[in-house]
Amino acid sequence: MAEPKPSFNPRPSKPRLALPRGACDTHFHVFGPARKFPFAEGRAYTPADAPKDALFAMHKLMGIERGVMVQSAAHGFDNSAGADLIASNPENYLGVALLPVSASFSEIQTLHRQGFRGVRFNYMSHLGAGSPIDQVISFAGKLADIGWHLQIHMDSSLIAQMAPALKRSPVPVMIDHMGRVDASLGLDQEPFRKLMDLLKKEDIWVKVSGCERSSRQSPPWKDAIPFARKLVEEFPEQTVWGTDWPHPNLKEIPDDGVMVDNLAEIAPSEAQRKALLVDNPARFYGFKA
Repeated sequence: MAEPKPSFNPRPSKPRLALPRGACDTHFHVFGPARKFPFAEGRAYTPADAPKDALFAMHKLMGIERGVMVQSAAHGFDNSAGADLIASNPENYLGVALLPVSASFSEIQTLHRQGFRGVRFNYMSHLGAGSPIDQVISFAGKLADIGWHLQIHMDSSLIAQMAPALKRSPVPVMIDHMGRVDASLGLDQEPFRKLMDLLKKEDIWVKVSGCERSSRQSPPWKDAIPFARKLVEEFPEQTVWGTDWPHPNLKEIPDDGVMVDNLAEIAPSEAQRKALLVDNPARFYGFKA
């Protein structure tokens, strides 16, 4: 594999927007350090190290007090790097694991004790084939017994196809990155309409993250902001936000301060930002008051 390239800005700008107390970043990863937490065999990509200390420093600068670590495909089913991060601040950090559908309830219980609260399944071609969705919905029965959720990362072309199964989920569902819609196709595109329809089911949620992935422009990715703002307006109690730090597999390295400042347009009022960043994450993930 090619030599990994740094994927995060080591000196992000300080945002102009002050975030509310208890603000939560519900989507970020931790990579390595590889000498301590090796990457998975057969991985689709090899990231540069993006360790917990760099993440904590970024959060402090941004005014973020809580976080939800999402297990990286680069680490596969070895969730130990994420568990190590959570253990550093278990009151304010939780995690979402990667697991095979064959995982036992005992394995889930062990991860629960380590601070994990859900399982992510990827349906993006660059990350390899995902488990059949019907198997995932069946597997979710194990999650119901412990209060976990499903997190689904899918290409926008799959939203309509996956929707019937996701509506049958016995546990809440979190959709990643606004369903990975293509911002250049406009708000009236079929995948975004299908996403909005899916969210009419109150236990299906969405992350208004990934503007830099939906956008077909350069920073600050203005073409993607209307999608995030629409979701916040239409589903104020089913939306959360995340940085997607350290931004793997992007051509341009984002400035996290710019991403935070975009929240002034995504959630224009203080009340919207408090719901998006504080109240909704606390309710969905179960952070202690």
